[in-house]
Amino acid sequence: MKGTISITLSTEILSRIDQLAGSKHSRFAFIEGVVRRYLRERRRARIHAHDIQRINSAADQLNSEVADVLEYQASED
Repeated sequence: MKGTISITLSTEILSRIDQLAGSKHSRFAFIEGVVRRYLRERRRARIHAHDIQRINSAADQLNSEVADVLEYQASED
């Protein structure tokens, strides 16, 4: 399903789009492709940030456990 929007871009931007899209692609196809890539990259960035948060949380927990073990070992001496 497709929706319709109307946007106004400067002639400079339109010229650059036309150059990049070439004669094989319409402005619409070019802009849609760019937006799709942008949205995909944003999604990947969110997933990556979430993964980093989970890794850091696990690392914090492991570091705490290691500190407890080292403290226990030091107190036995």
